[in-house]
Amino acid sequence: MRRSTALVILPGFQLLDAAGPTSAFEIAERFRPGSYELALMAPDGGQVESSSGLRLSAGPLGDGPFDTVLVSGGDIVRSRPAMEATVAWLRRVEARRTASVCSGAYLLAMAGLLDGRRATTHWERTDDFARRYPRVKLDAERIFIRDGDVWTSAGISAGIDLALALVEDDLGPAVARRTAQQLVVHQRRPGGQSQFSGLVELGGRTGRFVELVEWMRAHLAQPLTVDRLADRAAMSPRNFARAFTAETGTTPAKAVERLRLEAARLAVETTHAPLDRIAEASGFGDPGRMRHAFLRSFGHPPQALRRAGRK
Repeated sequence: MRRSTALVILPGFQLLDAAGPTSAFEIAERFRPGSYELALMAPDGGQVESSSGLRLSAGPLGDGPFDTVLVSGGDIVRSRPAMEATVAWLRRVEARRTASVCSGAYLLAMAGLLDGRRATTHWERTDDFARRYPRVKLDAERIFIRDGDVWTSAGISAGIDLALALVEDDLGPAVARRTAQQLVVHQRRPGGQSQFSGLVELGGRTGRFVELVEWMRAHLAQPLTVDRLADRAAMSPRNFARAFTAETGTTPAKAVERLRLEAARLAVETTHAPLDRIAEASGFGDPGRMRHAFLRSFGHPPQALRRAGRK
């Protein structure tokens, strides 16, 4: 079964928003020939300039029907006529499912496709998006979200996670896993993983807390309370909690858990260490607490991720 897939770009599109999912579908097609028929489309077609200045050649927006329509993000307001044409097309085109990468969610929202649905977009645009589209149930922490036949994803590299999830939905986990391996993606990230974890690792939007985060990572097995972290940052607990949340988009407590989860998951998937030892080293204290944290964040217990990592 060939799934007709329209990848939609506009002037100012982010190159990886389009290239990442395209590569995922291309590689999945190698493993299961006859699965995807890809078409790059844009209003009016022709040479379309990306935000980097590089251009891709696209055909005009087709009539469909399509199996999948995927809209890339970027500087989508660079051409208002192109934006308006795409929104009008989204309202009328027939597709089994519709998806967006990054700020492509704006186009889906303008077309009314996200009204009453859960959705996500790039963390930097969430305040503006929530203000403009109050009828959308925005979940700013998710890498990607599926709500019925509409899928949305966070910024840039999350488009690859979205595409792999679409491949898994179509062709099963084995093909999605092999595709991820070919892309040299360590493992497909669950949609529930927070997109803010990258901000935490970078020490926040301005890097203000980068040294503190490195210290946190080196001391995960120790109690990392707000008071202790604030003392390390030479701030009062109240001011520290407020500043850290503003910089990283998440609270100190959630950041600590995220760092512990990522350290524990890496150890689970790449070592033979007993789970109780991993739980202790990563600061969870016991396997039971670690298991609950894995289920809440990844949707699977540590044992399942360990088995999957070795297939």
